[in-house]
Amino acid sequence: MVTAPRVFNEVLLEVRRISLSFGGVKALTDISFDIRKGEIRAIIGPNGAGKTSMLNVINGFYHPQEGEVIFKGETRRAMRPHKAAKQGIARTFQNVALFKGMSTLDNIMTGRLLKMRSNVLLQALYWGPNEREEIEHRAFCEEIIDFLEIQAIRKTPVGKLPYGLQKRVELARALAMEPELLLLDEPMAGMNVEEKEDMSRFILDVNDHFGTTIALIEHDMGVVMDLSDRVVVLDYGRKLADGTPDEVRSNQEVVDAYLGVAH
Repeated sequence: MVTAPRVFNEVLLEVRRISLSFGGVKALTDISFDIRKGEIRAIIGPNGAGKTSMLNVINGFYHPQEGEVIFKGETRRAMRPHKAAKQGIARTFQNVALFKGMSTLDNIMTGRLLKMRSNVLLQALYWGPNEREEIEHRAFCEEIIDFLEIQAIRKTPVGKLPYGLQKRVELARALAMEPELLLLDEPMAGMNVEEKEDMSRFILDVNDHFGTTIALIEHDMGVVMDLSDRVVVLDYGRKLADGTPDEVRSNQEVVDAYLGVAH
């Protein structure tokens, strides 16, 4: 039985004619595509194609010389990462970016900082409204810990965890921000087969349970084709193709430039 593809109509984010250069080197040239609410959108391409640069444009870390990003109907050209986070964009990184000496729970709690309303003095005193607020945020983080099945490591310093679990903690921290759009930069990198299967399951569960829109960069084409609703292909900073996994897989230009005969 063939499963009908999921259909998404509401555009959550659009990148329009984005061009980005570093000195004389062009990282992105005239890139346009959209990400629709509720979908899993993959960005693929060979090394140096501009994939991470595109995520950095979306979350405000890079500011393109040309083009614009439209998020929830608001056009912006120069947004900072903390403002993007406040508006509902969270991300993980190629290389794990956690506080290695802190516990799993405390790392996840850092994802709640933008949600906290208490002033600095009350936070320092851990008194009154701040105490009640922290208890609420901690309870939310405990729910994420249960969801991602990392209860056994909640008190463990993340620096002592194997790489696959560190990647899961980083996902948990991003989810603690309650994002509308979750950017995942190579979430399977460095994982073995079992760890990839677990992470794939959690990505699908996050999309289904929380309704989180996901954009991911991933080199494992089996994972991409299984998880994604739509795929955009970059090559040397230009858009090569855009469509469903089946459309991309059968695109001869994509096969020649990236997928190859083996795929």
